[in-house]
Amino acid sequence: MTDPAAIGAAYEASCLAELDALKPGNVHAFAAGHRMAVADFVISAKVSTPHLARAGARVGARVRSAMAATLAAVGQNTNLGILLLCAPLARAAEAGGDVAATLTDVLDTFDGQDAVDVYAAIRMANPGGLGTAARHDVTDEAAPPALRTAMTEAASRDAIAHAYGTGFAALFEIGLPALAAARAAGLTEPWTTTAVFIAYLGRVPDSHVARKHGLARAEALRDEAVALRDLDLATQPIDALLAKDAAWKAAGLNPGTSADFTVATLFLDRLRD
Repeated sequence: MTDPAAIGAAYEASCLAELDALKPGNVHAFAAGHRMAVADFVISAKVSTPHLARAGARVGARVRSAMAATLAAVGQNTNLGILLLCAPLARAAEAGGDVAATLTDVLDTFDGQDAVDVYAAIRMANPGGLGTAARHDVTDEAAPPALRTAMTEAASRDAIAHAYGTGFAALFEIGLPALAAARAAGLTEPWTTTAVFIAYLGRVPDSHVARKHGLARAEALRDEAVALRDLDLATQPIDALLAKDAAWKAAGLNPGTSADFTVATLFLDRLRD
């Protein structure tokens, strides 16, 4: 898929499909939460699409302009993680060929402006629980280091940063296999999307939860998510999932990073098709 319009359509469709799925603790069509509504995310998807899919744009420029458009439209950070994951995928798709192979080239060829723009986007978004770092802190407006270097140093505390250093391995090792398994089991949307979300949440401590509540709480949440894998999604267990959704939201737990990876998985799947 090399047509920017088609890439944009795939991105927006993936954002909207993720919202349709019941994802415990996160914002979705079944229930709002965390002082955010589904409409905020729908608008964010719409206004960020032309920037995310802008023909010829580098990754940093896509992330920065899409983040600015989102903040102007909804006044809050709804999609920084999504943009950080999907912008490299969009650029790789535009280059043509196998997305996985081209993605490696994209991640290996960031330039200084990519770093400047990504750091600026993160500062604009001001994600919850970001904190500070001894080296390469995003609040430092001096010339940032190479983007891949900074992401590698942050990998131990952030799953999206870790993805930049591993060629987005989680998408290929967790997301796409979970999506394929859900389809093979006869599930259709939005339950295939719920399956992908649960797969991420049950495999990797959610970075957003860890930043705000500590790694121990994120690990405990992962253990709770493992139990959700025993649910038969073919029966559409809405009540059971909504009960967990309400409990996590009451505790202020928002597994937003798992949701970001879910969007990226759906986007990658559409690009490969």
